[in-house]
Amino acid sequence: MNKSVRIQKNKYYDSVTLMLVSKELKKLDGVNEVLVGMATDLNKELVGNLGLSNNEIEELNANDFFITVEWEREENLEELLLKVEELLNKKDEASDDYSPATLSSALKYMDDANLVIISVPGKYAYQEAKKALNKNLHVMLFSDNVKVEEEKELKEIARDKGLLMMGPDCGTAIINQVPLAFGNVVNKGHIGIVAASGTGAQEVSVIIDKLGGGISQAIGTGGRDLSKEIGGIMMLQGIKALTEDEETKVLLLVSKPPSPEIAEKVLQAAKDGGKPFVVSFIGGSPEVVEKYGGVYGASLEDAAIKAVELTGLKAKSMDSNMNLEELLKDQLKLLKPEQKYLRGLYTGGTLCDEAMKLLSKDIGGIYSNIPLKPQLKLENLNISKEHTCIDLGDDDFTVGRPHPMIDPSTRQERLLKEAEDPEVAVFLMDFVLGYGSNPDPAGEMVPFIKRSKEVMMEKGVEALYIASVCGTEKDPQNLREQEAKLKEAGVIILPSNAKAVAFSAEILKYQAKR
Repeated sequence: MNKSVRIQKNKYYDSVTLMLVSKELKKLDGVNEVLVGMATDLNKELVGNLGLSNNEIEELNANDFFITVEWEREENLEELLLKVEELLNKKDEASDDYSPATLSSALKYMDDANLVIISVPGKYAYQEAKKALNKNLHVMLFSDNVKVEEEKELKEIARDKGLLMMGPDCGTAIINQVPLAFGNVVNKGHIGIVAASGTGAQEVSVIIDKLGGGISQAIGTGGRDLSKEIGGIMMLQGIKALTEDEETKVLLLVSKPPSPEIAEKVLQAAKDGGKPFVVSFIGGSPEVVEKYGGVYGASLEDAAIKAVELTGLKAKSMDSNMNLEELLKDQLKLLKPEQKYLRGLYTGGTLCDEAMKLLSKDIGGIYSNIPLKPQLKLENLNISKEHTCIDLGDDDFTVGRPHPMIDPSTRQERLLKEAEDPEVAVFLMDFVLGYGSNPDPAGEMVPFIKRSKEVMMEKGVEALYIASVCGTEKDPQNLREQEAKLKEAGVIILPSNAKAVAFSAEILKYQAKR
């Protein structure tokens, strides 16, 4: 086996591009392992773990670009180097936009800008966000792995300056009808969203669109905002901003389970704002929401419906033309009595959390990397047991890799692994569209869905594949086209995560009694 290293000093490419290039190179014949990257400490560690490091790589700094590869024959190496050049040149040609190297140079190019999106490794994110805030810019911080104390300081600075500090780990926002990061293309309207959840914001915004409503603004806060440590600083800022916004008639607040005392603080602020508001705090208490005059959303779909109705519109029906009762009977015939379990493979953390909350009422405890109860934490995150739902977008799975909404390889690999278990009855998945997401998430998964079916057939069983697609027909990937690809592969498509979960629950309840 041969190993080679190629280096270019002071040559920069963004990390997501290089991760996707590495993924393509691994498909080449004769290439056993390869990593293309900037010489950050994290990448050096990854190279060491792969057994592809050497002194030359160790001496590089974070501004240096490298290729390190394990290959079989000389022509394999030549083909790989040509492919690297082709992919990187393709990336350069794909955009005529000016790409400034620093915030200062960007502001010279766009001196009227008032918002900056930051996506850098977590260790550098704090200092870049602080620079932006000190220049009186609103910030959307996509980066994760930022320390809690750094997040709190950044949000306190923003609050004192009257700015938005969305994030860290903020994946979605829609500001003045411009989708940011993973945002979707939705109708303009009168519902203002503040969400401590990226996919939660996406799910409610696309459902509102399907129902005939529209969005005034969607402000992301980052997933930790409603923790006791952060204190809901940015959700309070978002509520204040939307209360003052004339286009916003109804507020919709979305979060994974918040700290109880912070939840009440947020609800009081919403009440004081004087506008009708709907709350979908996954697993939250209806009584607490109603105590402050809010409308409780039992699911993201339910919250979206109620928000649309509060604007005075009659919500359109989202029910599909399928006869679900007949479909359920037909699908149950495919399962054997020993098939009892669910495997949820999610790219969206809030959708995963919502699935577990809704399912646990019917099927009991669900193991996860983000469990509802500590005792349900998977001992080994790579090995599922009984009912399991995995958030593949959690930090556990994204260190050194793109988010699975960008690169689905983590879910592809996991699905094939799960198919080895003949006791699985249902595979439950989300497909999230929008800017920033993979250009063809359904198309990327279909070959692996088909292969997983073959794996199960070899074991003498069939499983059911159930999914929802979070997106609109106006999104770059097109909702209908994505749904059609999945249906062709035998996937049952429901119009929301909540409906996909409910259908799965009916199957699992029946199987538990057999």
